[in-house]
Amino acid sequence: MTYLTGAIIVVTLLTLLSCSANSDNISGQSALTVNASTTRFDDHVSKLKQRLPSDDFSIVIQRPFVVVGDEPESVVKERAAGTVKWAVEKLKQDFFADDPKEILDIWLFKDDSSYKKHTLLLFNDNPSTPYGYYSRSDKALIMNISTGGGTLVHEIVHPFIEANFPACPPWLNEGLGSLYEQCGEEDGHIHGYVNWRLPGLQRAIKAGQVESFKELLAMDATEFYSDSRGVNYAQSRYLCYYLQEQGLLFKFYKQFHARQKTDPTGYQTLKSVLRETDMDQFQRKWEKFVLKLSEDN
Repeated sequence: MTYLTGAIIVVTLLTLLSCSANSDNISGQSALTVNASTTRFDDHVSKLKQRLPSDDFSIVIQRPFVVVGDEPESVVKERAAGTVKWAVEKLKQDFFADDPKEILDIWLFKDDSSYKKHTLLLFNDNPSTPYGYYSRSDKALIMNISTGGGTLVHEIVHPFIEANFPACPPWLNEGLGSLYEQCGEEDGHIHGYVNWRLPGLQRAIKAGQVESFKELLAMDATEFYSDSRGVNYAQSRYLCYYLQEQGLLFKFYKQFHARQKTDPTGYQTLKSVLRETDMDQFQRKWEKFVLKLSEDN
């Protein structure tokens, strides 16, 4: 063996040992991260158990959430896996990279009576909606699950928007959330379907009571949520639905997210993605599209 060959062998062995040590270090760090996360969820559940109003409630960890329900434990587990896990995976697949920073609870109350009783008892609140809502202050999604899982998927969107797109305007936050109130899976992706918001929007279109898209997209939270008719929600939803049906929704979201500092409402990105220069003309085209829809679509 020459001196040079021996030196090469020594360097190679040292490199392999260094790589192995680095690999072990990375694996160790990963294990510590996983263990810390597990401990965090376990501690959260321990504290949550102390708040349960009765033995009728079960708790299921379904990351990044903790699901609590007063139906049989098997049903709560089924909802956690079939709705929460599915929605989270599909939404992250197409839209969101990051989980909410804090652990959020999803309370699934079995019927209207339980929903009203426990919302008052646990959160000192009288809900304005019979379906459910997201309470940022309580770090909770609060649901009357007897009305179906659509509102649950809608509300799951909001904390993911907060974590990934904090500057998101209300029209897209609610448009995307309400798009998935009625949804399923197509070609491996989450897909929104026509839902109960359509008839009200069609009436508003026929009455000429729909805002221009430039006005809708520019609304702040006060303006957007002051619409008691729900037309702002519906118009936002069916703009997202139109983008989805044209195969443009994911493209729009990603481009808007990247450009939001220079295009805070998304209006310029919308024009670009649609390849439309005359948005009044586009609105007429969109209105014809919406008027041809039915809840059987």
